[in-house]
Amino acid sequence: MASDNANIATAEQTSRENAEGLSFDRITRLASTVMQTKMAMISLIQDSGMPTLAAGPGVEELGAGQSLPFCHYAVNSDQPMVVTDAARDPRFENDAMVAGGPKLRFYLGIPLRTRDGATLGTLCTVDTQPRTPSADQISMLTDLARMVVNEMELRQMSVTDSLTGALTKRGFETRVEAERIRCQRAGFALTLVAVDLDNFKNINDRFGHAVGDSMLRSVVDVCRESLRNCDVIGRTGGEEFVIMLPEMPGPVAAKVAERLRQAIAEIRLPASGEMVNITASIGVAMLSPGQQTTQQALLRADIALYAAKARGRNRVVLDPAML
Repeated sequence: MASDNANIATAEQTSRENAEGLSFDRITRLASTVMQTKMAMISLIQDSGMPTLAAGPGVEELGAGQSLPFCHYAVNSDQPMVVTDAARDPRFENDAMVAGGPKLRFYLGIPLRTRDGATLGTLCTVDTQPRTPSADQISMLTDLARMVVNEMELRQMSVTDSLTGALTKRGFETRVEAERIRCQRAGFALTLVAVDLDNFKNINDRFGHAVGDSMLRSVVDVCRESLRNCDVIGRTGGEEFVIMLPEMPGPVAAKVAERLRQAIAEIRLPASGEMVNITASIGVAMLSPGQQTTQQALLRADIALYAAKARGRNRVVLDPAML
């Protein structure tokens, strides 16, 4: 269950960053044109569970991160959400967005749902005048919402490893660079943990790649169970992983790395009438505020990992700068 929740959280986080970091202006402009309104936006569900504005014309006017009162209803609906005149709707007539401020009247929102049923937010259009959308307009907005979801899923596929659900090397490096900048601005430490499975080739050779794939998935699952929601794991090679621990000082990160090593060593998978296990060598390096680049920190974590291999495998080695 913990790994399932982590997978969902990772997918939702990636979708939020896709919409916030990459422009959906073309689709939202089309939505605005179709509905003949000034404002058409994408709202995305945040950690609080509330959908907030993330992209599109109207975000600047209403405010990025603002939560529209209508979107909460839209994301919980199986149908397009239509409000022809919010001032005459008892659900919204006293809301600050309706009674004051921008004085919103019209709303049409289409829930953004993935093929597996996860709700990401809405594609919505609003106006300060009452409106009654036509069936064709609702249908076209529904098609545009489907385009948004398809684009999000395609972008997620490019940064998510299809076997394990971890980030790809590209996806991980993008995330860690953004987090490095944030942590350095705030004066926080950022720790990177390099993980390499010991003698993994022997499992593939002896039991087959299906068992090897199951082992890789199990390793990612047990790592996630030991990590916080803000921590990120990426698969950077066949049996190589890197974990980012934001705002975590070295001594705490060293304990987390040891916990990960123990959790991996306890994995048992049935194969050919016996139980298969594996160990991991782990290197840990910390990026202090104002020090080094992401690539330099990754290199130091790798050097510590190779030291763990040289000292007999199945152990954690810290970068000398952490000692």
